[in-house]
Amino acid sequence: MIRVVLVVLGTLFLALALIGVAVPGLPTTPFVLLAAACYIRSSRRLYARLLAHRVFGKLIRDFQAKGAIPRTAKIISITAMASMVSVTVLFLVEALWLRLLIVALGVAGGAVVLSLPTARD
Repeated sequence: MIRVVLVVLGTLFLALALIGVAVPGLPTTPFVLLAAACYIRSSRRLYARLLAHRVFGKLIRDFQAKGAIPRTAKIISITAMASMVSVTVLFLVEALWLRLLIVALGVAGGAVVLSLPTARD
């Protein structure tokens, strides 16, 4: 039963990571790492597929090797999130409550990325 829950959680985290590629303020890397943690405990096949992924696999392997996220990845991530949140809030959304929600998600996403250990490139 626990294996099924972990596979479902891993798939949910992976879906959030994929959404995070396009949605401003939602980080990708932490969700990929959470998906990998779930898959390694529940499905070697899904974990191997995730490791074999061209982009996500590198994130996981780098994190395993260094125990941290490279500084350049953090800078790119924070810059991309800040840019997308700014453009969305300034030009694409009119409702104040939605602007505040997007800014809050951007701040939370940035805090998650900054809270992870930093590796030297």
